Amino acid sequence: MPGSSESVRTMRFSRTRLWIVSSGILVVALAGGSVALLAAAPTPKAQSTFTAEPTTDTTALALLATLPVKGKAPMTGYARTAMFGKAWIDEDRNGCDTRNDILSRDLTAVAKSGRCRVMSGQLTSPYTGHAIHFVRGNRTSAAVQIDHVVSLGDAWRTGAQRLTRAQRVALANDPINLFAVDGRSNEQKSDGDAATWLPAAKTFRCEYVSHQVSVKATYGLWVTPAEHDAMLRVLSKCPGAAAVRSPFAPVLPVPAPAPATAAPTSPAP
Repeated sequence: MPGSSESVRTMRFSRTRLWIVSSGILVVALAGGSVALLAAAPTPKAQSTFTAEPTTDTTALALLATLPVKGKAPMTGYARTAMFGKAWIDEDRNGCDTRNDILSRDLTAVAKSGRCRVMSGQLTSPYTGHAIHFVRGNRTSAAVQIDHVVSLGDAWRTGAQRLTRAQRVALANDPINLFAVDGRSNEQKSDGDAATWLPAAKTFRCEYVSHQVSVKATYGLWVTPAEHDAMLRVLSKCPGAAAVRSPFAPVLPVPAPAPATAAPTSPAP
């Protein structure tokens, strides 16, 4: 299969213009199973394209162990635009919308109209390893799509309902939760989690699941038992795979889960 996770990773992280968080996020498991995210304020560079930066001291496997495990909530109340904002906006305020930011980050040989609008480029889809020549157009743009690594539907059912709308909009536009991929893989995945869908390119699965774990930790989401086990199987094959940190997390603290309500006790006879 052409391409590899290492070559894709090198392409994505080494060639882009970045604005990154200058210090890391420390994820701490607290009593009662809640998670705290501690981070310094970000130091953005003007007119730059955002991306994720690998952490230096937290593995995705260790981070997975901090995530709550429980069943999915219902989809009741879910609406993409109302709950997660319009696709796509300029969330990082660099003057370009998120889709064009991610295309600029993940494609090579990029041709633009103006400063932001990506008109064409080359993509090696991380989900398949196959090369795609992207050309913007009504009949051609869908060949390359922007995938939410943690789908918005899955996020809604695993804790995003309790986030503020601003936090959900950040989640939908967070670069650690987005990859430019081939359209067919994105459509096949739909709202699937790691238990129901993984990239066909097995060499990319560690990076893919590392991003899923990082997103869920950053936004205080949980995993289902089947999802946890699927993630564990993948990460056990790459125990040193690094978690990634979000440039949005320091300015959007995640509320702690509501404490469990104690069951009423019957009066003593």
